[in-house]
Amino acid sequence: MALLSKEQITAADDRQWEDVDVPEWGGTVRLLGMSGTERNAYQASLVVLGPNGSVQRMNMQDQLAKLLAKCLVGEDFERLFSDKEVKALGAKNGAVLERLGKIAQRLSGLRKEDMEAAEGKSETTASGVSTTD
Repeated sequence: MALLSKEQITAADDRQWEDVDVPEWGGTVRLLGMSGTERNAYQASLVVLGPNGSVQRMNMQDQLAKLLAKCLVGEDFERLFSDKEVKALGAKNGAVLERLGKIAQRLSGLRKEDMEAAEGKSETTASGVSTTD
């Protein structure tokens, strides 16, 4: 098996998306899984650090709206909601946000089972050991 080059990795279209019917809103929305950078920013927004830099508490305020603001995109795959518009999105029906949030979590690898699977799936090859026959 040939190793991927930097160019091949950066050119790969690896983000998953899904169109979801939302009858409560009268149509369909598109959810795009977050990039690594977006996912890190989302996770960081949920943590409140103390003066010494340690985690003081979790900030779950508008957690679903923050997630969906990063994942709801238009046909052009551009975000529909900016980080400044999270409050407006958070004012929508909580059941709808929860339903869409579960899909966004799956697409972004944020579910507990996704993280556990990723920990167990990562395979490494020892340096200098050939895996070919």
